[in-house]
Amino acid sequence: MIDFHCHLDLYPDPQAVARACRDRGLYVLSVTTTPSAWKGTSTLAKGASRIRTALGLHPQIAHQRKQEMALFEQLIGETRYVGEIGLDGGPEFKANWGDQIEVFEHALAICRAAGGRVMSLHSRRAAKPVLDTLESFPDAGTPILHWFSGTSRELDRAIDLGCWFSVGPAMLRGEKGRQLVARMPRARVLTESDGPFAQIDGRSVWPWEASNVLGDLATLWGEQDDCTAKDQILENLRRIGRIADA
Repeated sequence: MIDFHCHLDLYPDPQAVARACRDRGLYVLSVTTTPSAWKGTSTLAKGASRIRTALGLHPQIAHQRKQEMALFEQLIGETRYVGEIGLDGGPEFKANWGDQIEVFEHALAICRAAGGRVMSLHSRRAAKPVLDTLESFPDAGTPILHWFSGTSRELDRAIDLGCWFSVGPAMLRGEKGRQLVARMPRARVLTESDGPFAQIDGRSVWPWEASNVLGDLATLWGEQDDCTAKDQILENLRRIGRIADA
């Protein structure tokens, strides 16, 4: 199936996990946290035509790595996918907010200049400023809000802005997450693991466990079984692939 937001390079044995994804025929968007990690992480996709590597600079380390935006600009032509980028409004990152904004705006400007990219976005405790910034860069590409946790009103705004969403097992364990997913347009939903950061029962989620949400999606969408949900997610992947290749 599909894991549209996974940190393959951050598992204890990335090569083994990448091989397992390849052997299972899994479609994976392997996101990176720094531009300098992109080259090495992209080697995990060698021989795996269904793994794509996204170019990113995570907001939580924007203040430490913002000098790497020059490398981000150099590499943008090598991939149609960007991530993980965005903003984090957690109190522990408040002191670095200015750097986060600078890096996020710079990344969107680079994407816009490159003709647009499919972008996997972080918006923890920062849905409004992420949406505000996206509104300022309407030609940056197609935003996919990973593990969206904003308010219902912010979700409505994100939908109006054309955002997509990637959802995973950890997100759907909470009632708020389930309520948000139930209101997302099913034609703009993809599955994710967010492994190895996301955890269930005290362990990291594996990429192939992203498909565990299909039963939940079927229930939230009022379907009898998960086959319709699976078909919908596969069609969504085809659509986002066409967008990326356009």
